[in-house]
Amino acid sequence: MTDQPDPGPGSPLRALGGDVLALARVRLELLAVELKEESRRQKRMLWLAVLASLLLAAGLLALAVLVVVVFWETHRVAALVAVCAAYLGAGGWALARLLGIVRNAPPPFSATLAEFERDLDMIRGEP
Repeated sequence: MTDQPDPGPGSPLRALGGDVLALARVRLELLAVELKEESRRQKRMLWLAVLASLLLAAGLLALAVLVVVVFWETHRVAALVAVCAAYLGAGGWALARLLGIVRNAPPPFSATLAEFERDLDMIRGEP
């Protein structure tokens, strides 16, 4: 005779439930890590973008004033038109780049979504 009790019919289901919960916990931890990393990356990008924008705007404004002052006596209207065209061209280029980045950005949490997809395939019995 053995000393071990009969596991009963619900034992494999309990084990499966425990495995599913452990898998869900790991996936949620991965999601939390990715969320934290994405938040830090977004904050760093925002601060750098603000700093770069302010410094570049100050530099461009100083350059624009310099160009207008240099050509004030001879071609003041042409200098103002050239400065405005340069600003509008650079702004249009920056806007086009921003829209391209937004359109081509990978979806957030792609690693977590891929893991969930693999989990679903495994549960369905797909290779």
